Amino acid sequence: MRFAGMGNLLKVLTREIENYPHFFLDFENAQPTDGEREAIQNPNDIQLQEKAWNSVCPLVVRLKRFYEFSLRLEKALQSLLESLTCPPYTPTQHLEREQALAKEFAEILHFTLRFDELKMRNPAIQNDFSYYRRTISRNRINNMHLDIENEVNNEMANRMSLFYAEATPMLKTLSNATTHFVSENKTLPIENTTDCLSTMASVCKVMLETPEYRSRFTSEETLMFCMRVMVGVIILYDHVHPVGAFSKTSKIDLVQFIYYCSIVTCFCSQMKGCIKVLKEQPPDTVEGLLNALRFTTKHLNDESTSKQIRAMLQ
Repeated sequence: MRFAGMGNLLKVLTREIENYPHFFLDFENAQPTDGEREAIQNPNDIQLQEKAWNSVCPLVVRLKRFYEFSLRLEKALQSLLESLTCPPYTPTQHLEREQALAKEFAEILHFTLRFDELKMRNPAIQNDFSYYRRTISRNRINNMHLDIENEVNNEMANRMSLFYAEATPMLKTLSNATTHFVSENKTLPIENTTDCLSTMASVCKVMLETPEYRSRFTSEETLMFCMRVMVGVIILYDHVHPVGAFSKTSKIDLVQFIYYCSIVTCFCSQMKGCIKVLKEQPPDTVEGLLNALRFTTKHLNDESTSKQIRAMLQ
C-alpha cells in the first residue's frame, strides 16, 4: 500500500515533542486603548500624543522582529525545499529518509498559520502602525528625530507596512519563497516540489481522518498542528503548480497535459477530503484555516476550479 512505507514519517509528525516551541504572539497589545483613540482624534493634544506614542513604540519594535523573522523563515524554507527535492531521491523517499527536515518543514508551516490566524483577528495592528508612520513622517518634516527611528526608520517602516498589509503576511512570504525556489531552480523538475507538498498534505489528511492515527494525538494542539501543516502545504502547492490545487484540467501542451491531469485529478479529489476534514472540526477552531484557503490561495477563483470545492469554502 502507498502509505505502508510512510509509518516512520507518520510517527515523526504525530509524536508529541517535549521541547515543542510555544510561540506567544502578544498581539493583544495592538488593540488601541481609549487614550490612543483620543490621540488620533486630537492630534494637537501633546499629552495624549505622548501617551499614545509610548504605547505604540514597544509594539512597533515587536512587529519589526516578526518581520525580520519572516525573512529568516523565507531562507530556511528554500533551504529545506532544496534538501527535500534534490535528485536522486523522489520526494517521498526524501521525506522518509530525512525525517528531521520534514519535521522542521512542518514546524515552519505550523508557526506561519498560527501567526497569520492571530494577525487576521487583530486588524488594529495596521491602524497603530499607520499612526507610527504618520508620526515619524511629521517629525521629519519638522526636522525632529526620535530614538526609535534608529531601530525602525522610514525605509524599514515602509517594508513592514507592505508586509502587514497582507491578510496572511507569513503565508504570503512563504508562498513567494516557494515560487521563487521553483523559478530559480530551472533544472529541477517542478513535480519534485509539487509531489513533496502533495505528499505532506496526504500524510496529514490520512492522520486526521484515520481513527487509529488520530487516537495517538495526546493533545488538541497536536490536532491543530496537523491541520495547519495540511493547509500550509496546500497553499504552497497552489502557488507553484501550473494549474493549482483545485483544477482537474490544464491548458498546456499535450505531453504535460497527460501528466498533470493524472496528478491534478488525484490532488483535486484529495483537496475535497482535506476541506471535509477541516469542516468536521468545531468552526471556531478552523475558521482561520478556512480563511487562509479562501484568501491566500492563487487558483481558488479560477473558472476551472470545481464548483463543489468552491461551495465547500463558502
